[in-house]
Amino acid sequence: MNILFTVCGRAGSKGIKNKNIREFLGYPLPYYTFASIGQYLKDFASDQIDVAVNTDSPELVEIAEKNPYVSVTVIDRKPELGGDRVPKPAVILDTYSQMQDKMGKTYDMVVDLDLTSPLRTAKDIDNLINKQKKVCADVTFSVTESRRNPYFNMVMDCEKGVRKVLQSDFVARQQAPTVYDMNASLYAYKPEFLQTGKGVLDGYCEITTMMDTGILDLDHVNDFELMQVIAKYLFENKEEFKDAYEYMKGNSHAM
Repeated sequence: MNILFTVCGRAGSKGIKNKNIREFLGYPLPYYTFASIGQYLKDFASDQIDVAVNTDSPELVEIAEKNPYVSVTVIDRKPELGGDRVPKPAVILDTYSQMQDKMGKTYDMVVDLDLTSPLRTAKDIDNLINKQKKVCADVTFSVTESRRNPYFNMVMDCEKGVRKVLQSDFVARQQAPTVYDMNASLYAYKPEFLQTGKGVLDGYCEITTMMDTGILDLDHVNDFELMQVIAKYLFENKEEFKDAYEYMKGNSHAM
């Protein structure tokens, strides 16, 4: 099977200035993504893998090309795909199309890794790919178990006060259907679905569960600082994260 890994990042950022190239616990943030791919290739991969970085950031290009974990092909972000209102699947689709032409091959799966999600492991990637191989969904994506449930303990504004998001007669959270938080870390696409131009949740979707490391969207500098606190704890106390961090540090000058 031929699998394309995509890593996409725009230049600049409204919430956190240049967040895609900031240092995270002493290393460029993209290193955590490239290292997780490198460790996956070393420990788990049995398929043919190519890695593409789609960006309009010269700084990210430099980091990607010099990263010591995995070889990458840089795809220049087209101007019409550079705005913050452009849906990410459109960028992934363009990367997929260009890589097929560049490499002269057909890809059977496209795996996208978000640059702003440093707390993933090679095993998380392996779980995602194996699940997608098994179910052949339009999209399989990573989630964590939700801390709240819209059937039971989440509310929304209404004409007068607030009410439950989803009306129900459940009196205990355990009675409500299980719900998940999308943690925006890993996505595995069926190429045919990407080509439809539909959104992530518009097709047949499956999930793979990751450890709940705190659902943080890196939109503010405080989010960035808090994620570093969480990461430091995990790297020091959780074996799977400690192993990922040691791999990244130990290979940081390998290439």
